[in-house]
Amino acid sequence: MQKTPKRNKQSLTCGEPTLLPPDKKRRGAPADFVALLPPEVSMRIFSSLDPLSLCSAAMTCRRWRLAIDSNDWLWKKHCLTVRAVCQREIDGDRGSGYSWKITLLRNYWKSKVKQEWLSGKYSNIHSQNNLPEKSMYPMDVDTWGEILEAELER
Repeated sequence: MQKTPKRNKQSLTCGEPTLLPPDKKRRGAPADFVALLPPEVSMRIFSSLDPLSLCSAAMTCRRWRLAIDSNDWLWKKHCLTVRAVCQREIDGDRGSGYSWKITLLRNYWKSKVKQEWLSGKYSNIHSQNNLPEKSMYPMDVDTWGEILEAELER
């Protein structure tokens, strides 16, 4: 009876394909595509991420954070999507000189909650106990006015 050779844990990680040339491979370390690919290609990859994934990717390492944070185009695309719900807020923040990234971070969750209120998701709630956990977000008077107007029109 032949014995199957045992694999150690290290051999599983070392055998993974990388983009590094054989003489530059680091044992157990995955290749960093941001360092290896042209910036345009890396940005194309990052552009396919949603805002939450983009924030997570920016926390991966310093190189990724610099690449993501220094590219306003990545944040602008998502910010303009949020603007469909929070036009006044986005325009106000941009007019105040906030970057696309900061503008998005200031308004992302507000847009999610505002969209749910405006769509009538909470129209038939009878008490605060029936509200989902993420149904509230600090909003200004004008935003609450928009929500109340939408409720009155229903």
